[in-house]
Amino acid sequence: MCGHSSGMMGFPLRLLAREVYERVRAIKGDHQVALITGEERIEPPQARYFLCTAEAMPRTAGEHAFVALDEAQLGADPERGHIFTDRLLHARGREETMILGSATLEPMIRALIPKAEVTSRPRFSTLSHAGVCKLSRLPKCSAVVAFSVEQVYAMAEALRRLRGGAAVVMGALSPETRNKQVAMFQAGEVDYIVATDAIGMGLNLDCDHVAFAALSKFDGHGKRRLTPSEMAQIAGRAGRHQRDGTFGTLSGAGKGDSAPLAFTDEEIYAIEEHRFAPLTHLFWREAEPCFDSLAALIADLEARPGIDVLKPAPEAIDLAVLKRLAADTIADTVRGAGNVRRFWEACSLPDFRALGVEQHARFVARLWADLRGGYLAADYVAARIAELDRMQGDIDTLQARIAAIRSWAYICQRPDWVLARDEMAARARAVEAKLSDALHARLTERFVNRRTTLLMKSLGQDAGALPVTLEPDGHLTVEGESIGRLEGFRFHVDPAAGAADRRMLLAAGEKALPALLESRAEWLLSQGIAELEIAAGAIRWNGQGGGRALAEIALAGHPGAGNFGTPRLTLTRDLALLPDPAKAKLEAGLAAWLDRQLAPLEPLRKLAEAARDPAAGSQARALIITLIEARGVISRAEAGLENLPKEMRPYLRKLGVTFGTLDIFAAPLLKPAPRRLLHALGLDPRPLNEGMLPVLAEGSWAKGRLPAGYRLAGTQAIRVDLAEKILRAAFDARAAVAAAKPAARNPAFRLDMALAVSIGLEAENARRLLGSAGFRCDRARALPEGAHGPAAPDRWHWRPRRPDQHAGEQRRPAKDKARPAHGKRPPRRKPGEDRQAEAARGKPRPQARPAARIDNGPARAGGAFDKLADLLKR
Repeated sequence: MCGHSSGMMGFPLRLLAREVYERVRAIKGDHQVALITGEERIEPPQARYFLCTAEAMPRTAGEHAFVALDEAQLGADPERGHIFTDRLLHARGREETMILGSATLEPMIRALIPKAEVTSRPRFSTLSHAGVCKLSRLPKCSAVVAFSVEQVYAMAEALRRLRGGAAVVMGALSPETRNKQVAMFQAGEVDYIVATDAIGMGLNLDCDHVAFAALSKFDGHGKRRLTPSEMAQIAGRAGRHQRDGTFGTLSGAGKGDSAPLAFTDEEIYAIEEHRFAPLTHLFWREAEPCFDSLAALIADLEARPGIDVLKPAPEAIDLAVLKRLAADTIADTVRGAGNVRRFWEACSLPDFRALGVEQHARFVARLWADLRGGYLAADYVAARIAELDRMQGDIDTLQARIAAIRSWAYICQRPDWVLARDEMAARARAVEAKLSDALHARLTERFVNRRTTLLMKSLGQDAGALPVTLEPDGHLTVEGESIGRLEGFRFHVDPAAGAADRRMLLAAGEKALPALLESRAEWLLSQGIAELEIAAGAIRWNGQGGGRALAEIALAGHPGAGNFGTPRLTLTRDLALLPDPAKAKLEAGLAAWLDRQLAPLEPLRKLAEAARDPAAGSQARALIITLIEARGVISRAEAGLENLPKEMRPYLRKLGVTFGTLDIFAAPLLKPAPRRLLHALGLDPRPLNEGMLPVLAEGSWAKGRLPAGYRLAGTQAIRVDLAEKILRAAFDARAAVAAAKPAARNPAFRLDMALAVSIGLEAENARRLLGSAGFRCDRARALPEGAHGPAAPDRWHWRPRRPDQHAGEQRRPAKDKARPAHGKRPPRRKPGEDRQAEAARGKPRPQARPAARIDNGPARAGGAFDKLADLLKR
């Protein structure tokens, strides 16, 4: 065709027309080549070469220098045969006309076109019968042919499990989806293709073997055995050009009565020798009927041909729809030759959805209701297209949408049916392309396990042969397919892998892991060190490490020893596959990193060194060990200060130890960094306040689980160093008053609560904190109603507890002395009568009731005073 000035070719399939269109366009350029099919029309104004489907091929003669009709033997097809027969009879080129087809067509050509020159082209490769084969032993580059959707899916599923998957080709798929599935097979992404008899026409495959899963099919009327020519058409996909091919059947695909599926000797001979019974007739139908009325139209379409080798075409779906609607009330709206022609064109709409005559006739009737008034509105067509523009759903759903959008694509191609035809056609093609992509993805997802295919192809008997790559996100891939994931230094097989694949994946991963882990360890020490953290007593790798532990941290010493020496690292089992040199380097790097991270615990390290110094004395060392085991904070009640010589206190203060009113603590260890570190190392199991806030609000800690470094102050909790600051301010205020009034005994003093409030304590909770240290508040009287002026300040006293008094108990004022149970005052003593004389008369002295305990807050009362009382007793 390209050797002529112009040309036209008709093809049986849209995908064949598209394939040749691309080839001719590469030779002649975009502006000279046109593609015309039922659903697509690309027709540049200067086009000279036209590639069409047979139905879309014009019946003109002499308009083009060259005309060709491909697969002309389809004139014997009951459904579409009359189209091919008409083009065979009438399509002619000015200079040359070529009719391409099987050798079985030769008698028909000689009968219909006596002057035609018949030229044969022999097959360059041989096709031989290979017998029966199991699906699991099917050779690579094989095609499996079935004749029902269910059987196609079953075969594809089996190949997915056994051999990694297969491409799928069916007549119900859109041409784009079929092309993509075939391209996947051609590119070697899968070694098998499962298809219906759609594979027999228009698909050029690099296929070595064709295996028949069935030899019978349903032809629309009943189930029948394939003819030898149909078998050969399908088997001929095996082998190409000078490469030989084979064909056979699959075992286990028989009739169910233990009879194996097999070709007869006559069928094998016919296929191998390519000898088939010639065609005895072609189907014909009037291509230019009369449009005077529907009755005249139907009569012409059912007319018999006047040539012996031509037979009336069986009733196709377009004629069946026409007859169905002609008997309906809708026929009353069809008047005049123009309307009859237009109505027939509507009835000729292909049944892409395979709905059958009744359902398809309803669709055509709805279409005609809009067409008889003129054009379809663009917004109506756009809405119908938009309804189908959805990529969700399974394979069957997407196939149904593609069939529906093909109907609208066909409608939009009609020159006089749709307003804004070009725009609507472009929209329909775009939606069909998206749906085809989605369907291809679903088919691939369901029937192709690309990873298994790669493993079968690349692995063989040597697991080290796989090209394993470590991706930045931690996945191990083979040619882009994930086989597992590295979390830190541990390999996890892809959880989606089947039981049969897991062994191969583990073997492949473990062979490649040592080198990959070594490079990963180097990257971690050089670039990923910021992703390390200390948690739960171990060094953990976040980010790419997935939070997995790399090494357990153990500190030297044992409980009670006060030892806080150099930590010891124990690498976890995740690093078992790391080569020894790389493991030693990683361990050294982790130890150096840990040493830097432990810098906030330097005060604790100094205390540990002092605890090991014999010059510190046993009493000081005992206190230091207690302080270390308490991780920097102990109450005075538990410190054993009565055993500590006073001259050792300056020595301890130089180590950072603060002797507070209620607590003894190392102030540097109350900062957030050391507290978080102690908690992360597992050295302090108490709850942690991340920011070491000055004051914690009520309810911010669990009952009985006060965070480390805090003490209770009423309904709040305060950090012990700030509590000491408040208490020290109270003692300073008392000392100033005592210095001004040396003769007064325990003088009252005023205390400004601004410091406590500025820290965050509520005034009442501040009083309860001070009360736990022995300070008592005498509240000032409120101003009488109507009085003005500043309120009188509260008066404070320091009243340490008696040696025999429990925490929280205080003496009552004199006026609150106990009274007898009957409520009367005790009798007054006579003048001059002292208590001893009263006792001699046998009158016991009235005993005062024990003072009621005053609740000074949940904070423990300072046990330092109890210890002092015990010391004084001695």
